[in-house]
Formats: sequence, structure tokens, C-alpha cells
Amino acid sequence: MAIEQNIPPENQNTPTSSSSGGGSDGNPNNPNDKSRRRRNKPRRDGKGSNNKSNSPATLSAGKSEKRRAGKDNQVLVTQDINTDINHQDTLDNAADAAAAHAEGGIKSIGDQRIIPFMKIEKPMALLSIFLVIGSIIAIAVNGLNFGLDFTGGVSADVRYEQPAEQVEVVKALADNGFDDAVVQYLGTRQELLIRLPPQSDNIDGLNTSLGQALDLPNNKADISNVNIIGSQVGNEVYLNSVMALGLALLSMLGYVALRFQFKLALGAVISLFHDAIVTIGVFALFGFPFDLTVLAAILALIGYSLNDTIVVYDRIRENFRRVRGISPRQTIDLSLTETLRRTIMTISTVLLVVLAMMLLGGDGLYWFSVALFIGLLAGTYSSTYIASSIPLAMGLSRDDFIVKVKPEFEEEIVTFNDPKMFEQD
Repeated sequence: MAIEQNIPPENQNTPTSSSSGGGSDGNPNNPNDKSRRRRNKPRRDGKGSNNKSNSPATLSAGKSEKRRAGKDNQVLVTQDINTDINHQDTLDNAADAAAAHAEGGIKSIGDQRIIPFMKIEKPMALLSIFLVIGSIIAIAVNGLNFGLDFTGGVSADVRYEQPAEQVEVVKALADNGFDDAVVQYLGTRQELLIRLPPQSDNIDGLNTSLGQALDLPNNKADISNVNIIGSQVGNEVYLNSVMALGLALLSMLGYVALRFQFKLALGAVISLFHDAIVTIGVFALFGFPFDLTVLAAILALIGYSLNDTIVVYDRIRENFRRVRGISPRQTIDLSLTETLRRTIMTISTVLLVVLAMMLLGGDGLYWFSVALFIGLLAGTYSSTYIASSIPLAMGLSRDDFIVKVKPEFEEEIVTFNDPKMFEQD
């Protein structure tokens, strides 16, 4: 009977990559396999390693795994960035929706006709520059024909026994040597304020000569008060007037900047300066008398022009928040188109009052009305083009009127870029 030899297979003595320190049966406690165990870890001096770590296939597989891991990290970072972008877009859309809801909801213009005001923006800008430069040259060359409020002179309060006409009083004064007299009514047609250029007589002689000059046929005049205004007082009035204009413009700048936006505030102040300088330039060019009534008209004009500009700005802000799918230029055209009817109605009614004062108000209100008439025309034009085109040129957009909502918590993404991660074999 043959004896069978129990010879183990060869592959059991060969360690595999899956063995973790065992022999043929993978048992590390087997005493027969201890002599055949191989090291799976590098030596302590760092110069040696096992066959698995030193094999080219293993090195190539490790590099491939690193590249795949790098690509996976890239994909993850890209996905995170896209998630952040989508999240920010969601916040922006939420801010747009909130701003539109605050103004009454999203607005659809449909087939509404939009007048292209900004199409002639550049020609109007050149016209404005020409008017401002021409006004400054007229003021510098001709100067202003200042009235008695600025140059000094004589003012007298006169009361007649019967109603008197201004033309008759001026003619009586001119016949007695008092030229360039200004006569105004004080409440009734019997009480008048008379202003004269500086006189050489003293106060007593002036009372006597004025009393004789002011007496009309069958209508005696009684002079209650005579004041002599020196040139120094006139210079103080002039300086105070310039300071009042500058303070008004600065106040308007601050108000519009706080109420709306700085780009709009700058456009509003430039348009107000345009209105004031053009009105003063016309007075300097034609030599019209410039007194405190004209200054009051310019200050009133600044208030009126700003009110008209604020109406346009409010509609611009509303349309930027509510209307979608149109450019900033089209938004401004839409706003000007929607406020055009209101602008025409307002300027028409104000001009009727101004013309009534100019034709029926007498000499006391004549130059006041002339200054208002010139300024109203310039103000209507500047509110449409100057006040709207300057913010547009400065890059006005929807972002200037929408408050961005920031998330309560923002995750910080830290990315480690290892240049060896993406190296090729």
C-alpha cells in the first residue's frame, strides 16, 4: 500500500498582498510560517520597503489614486462654489422681490409707449454747457446791475390821503431830480415804499425835498420814515446772499443723498446750479436790475426745481425696483415718460401765476416774476435731462436701490492646492 505524502501547494507558501503578516494560511500565530514572513512596513532607517510598496504597478496605482482624489477634490470645490453662487443668486432674487414688494409688486409695462428722452442726451448736455459758460462770461464781463439793496441808497415810507398810482409817483420824483426811483405798494394803494439811489443831502434836507417832490395834485403825501442805507450794508447783504445760495445747494445735496442715493444727489445739485446760474446770467446779459426780490425768486426757484426733480427721482427708484428686463437707460426713459403729464400740468399752472404777477403785479413784482419765468423754463429742462443723465453717466443701476440680504451664517471654504496632486506620470 502506497503511502501518500501530504505536500502543501506552492502557492500557500507565497505571501499575497492581502496577507497582513501571516504565512500560508494567513495566520500570524502559526510557528511554521514565521520564517517566511515578509515586512509590510518600511524599515526604521527609511531606506527599505516591502515588495508591494516598491513595485512599479503599486506606485502607478498610487499616483492614479492621487490624481483621482485631486480631481474629486476639484469637483467638490467646484460644486461648493456653484452652490455658493446659486445661494447668492437666491439671496439677490429675494432682495429684488422684497424691494419690488415694498413698492407695490413687480410692474409690467406691456405695450406702454416709452419716449426716448435719453436719445438726445448728448446734444442737451452740450447745450447746457454752452448756457452755463455763456452765463459765467456775461456775469464776468457785464456784471450785475445791482439794486439799492446791494449798492445802498435811501428808502422812505410814504402815505397818501387818496390812492396813488405808481407811475404818477415815479414821474413826480423824476421831475424834481430824483431819478431811478423804485416805488412799491405796502398793503394798500395809499401806503408806498420809495427807494432812491444814494443822495448827497443830509436827512433833514432830504425830508424837505422829498416832501415837495411827492406831493401830487389834490393828493398830499406824508413821509413817516426815511432811512439812508450805506454801501457797507449793501456789501454785507451781497455776501449774505451768496452764502444763502451756497448753503441752499449744500442742504439739497445732503437731503437727496440721504433720501435717495449720492449719484442722484450730485445730479440734482448740478441741475440746481444750472438753473440759478442761467437765470443770473440772463440778468447780467440784458442788464436787468438785480435786487433782493430777484434773489428771493432764485431761492424759490431752487425749491421748485428740486421738488420737480424729487418727483422724477422717486419714479426712477420705483421702476428700478419693480420693472424687470429693461436697461437702466430704458428705466429712466420710462420714468420720465410716466412723470411727463404731471410735469406739464405743474409748469403750466405755475407759469399762469407768474405771468399774472408779471403783467398785473406792478413794478414791485415785475423783476421777481421775470426771474421766476426764466428759472422755471430752465428748471423744467434741467429736471428732465441734467438731473437724470448725470446719474446715468455715473453708472446708476438696480443695485443702487436694492439692499442686499446677507446670510446669517456663511461657511468658509478652505482649499489646499497641492501642486503634486495633479502631476502626470
